[in-house]
Amino acid sequence: MDIKSPEERSKNMAAIRSKNTKPEIYFRKLLFAQGYRYSLNSKKVPGHPDIYLRKYNTAIFIHGCFWHRHSGCQYAYMPKSRVEFWQKKFKANVNRDNVVRMELQDKGIKCLIVWECTVKKMKRNQADCERYMQIAEKFLKENQVFLEI
Repeated sequence: MDIKSPEERSKNMAAIRSKNTKPEIYFRKLLFAQGYRYSLNSKKVPGHPDIYLRKYNTAIFIHGCFWHRHSGCQYAYMPKSRVEFWQKKFKANVNRDNVVRMELQDKGIKCLIVWECTVKKMKRNQADCERYMQIAEKFLKENQVFLEI
């Protein structure tokens, strides 16, 4: 049994955005400040990545740990109500992510996934922010095809 009324639950779910989330905006600002230029939600790239760096042929996805099931993460918990619905929903999300990753690989586009919990660490601690941005920059300039941070 859900602890919220259907109206409250609907209001909460409607407030969840798929574009321009706080973690996404934070990461975009960091990239821009370091001189990277990008396009947003490019429809020409499989999966419509949150950020696409054409110069580096790289798609960047800022994944929410809950929705995309970041393994071992505290934010990727399973709701206690409607468990079958959520299992089906999460499985479909993960499968779609894998399909998009394969499409990007087939087209020769590099893929960087930045998890929501990583962005939260970056916001809390400047040293973590610098370390993760160095990892991302190294990825952009090397011939690596896929990276999750």
